[in-house]
Amino acid sequence: MPTDNDSVLIVGAGQSGLAAAHAALERGLRPVLLEASDRAAGSWPRYYDSLALFSPARHSSLPGLPFGGHPERYPRRDEVVSYLERYAAALVERDAQLRTGTRVSSVDSGGRGFTVRLEGGEELAAGALVAASGSFDRPHRPALPGLDAFTGTVLHVADYRSPASLPGEHVIVVGAGNSAVQIAYELAAERRVTLASRAPIRFVEQRPLGRDLHFWFRVTGFDQLPLARAEAPPASPVLDDGRYRRALREGRYQRRAMFTRLDGDHVEWPDGRRERADAVLLATGYQPNVPYLAGLGALTADGRPRQRRGLSLTHAGLGYLGLEWQRTPSSNTLRGVGADAQRVVAALARHLRGNRARVRA
Repeated sequence: MPTDNDSVLIVGAGQSGLAAAHAALERGLRPVLLEASDRAAGSWPRYYDSLALFSPARHSSLPGLPFGGHPERYPRRDEVVSYLERYAAALVERDAQLRTGTRVSSVDSGGRGFTVRLEGGEELAAGALVAASGSFDRPHRPALPGLDAFTGTVLHVADYRSPASLPGEHVIVVGAGNSAVQIAYELAAERRVTLASRAPIRFVEQRPLGRDLHFWFRVTGFDQLPLARAEAPPASPVLDDGRYRRALREGRYQRRAMFTRLDGDHVEWPDGRRERADAVLLATGYQPNVPYLAGLGALTADGRPRQRRGLSLTHAGLGYLGLEWQRTPSSNTLRGVGADAQRVVAALARHLRGNRARVRA
């Protein structure tokens, strides 16, 4: 199968894939977006109903299209979905190709490019590939003692939509990040809620000196601070306008050190106390969702990309976007993925130019 040395196949049409397509168009390349779902909005349509961005609209845009509306408001989930679909439509008008309902099953490399196999057997070829398929379909479920035998409901935050998703009176929320605290706060309006975490919750003021924290990230350059290499990303603090700390202080929900084990329908705490629990909600994050690259030898034993700052360490012409703390603290966010996309696509464009030069030679 001949390789198109001006085309870039992009797996995933969420915020990362769309940012990659924009960067490709800016460099005169032909991006082809392959999206498994029926719409170009990534995982956003499946997030919980009450989700709001932790950054205001003015700091929540992809390159080339402002979010719109009052710049200091915090957009809700469905607003983000609409924004991403508008962004995708604008890319298609500029000749990006968008294929929804298209799931990638495997990728092979050979010669000077990649062969991408789709479910159903179709094959596509391209000189460069961007894996931007996110992590939502691969939730991290830690091996907590007794979890497999727990007789109550166990749910990962990926499957949580509203308090109606969880039965019973007492819910254990495992985690200490933004999603864990936001959902615990929501559940506490009608349930008894305990946050279980290995470390205390780290709250950060959302609007210090009257300006959103993301304003200060931009002013200080924190958002573009290159990261040292690490095996695991550091835990993010909880952005709070005061409501979450106040609710915790008032006892609307409580935080306890991580339980020692689950036993039937009970939870055992480090102090020896046992109490009934009706449900456990795992707000324990996600892992990169790139199983289609397994045959390339591009992944570690636990399925993580072998990459540095979004560029493959195993295959020239292969890039990644949307990995948590990929290059900077803002890499896996609406406000930050555009900068990563520019860098990754620039490297892929250089690779494609090199391929063309070798063909002419």
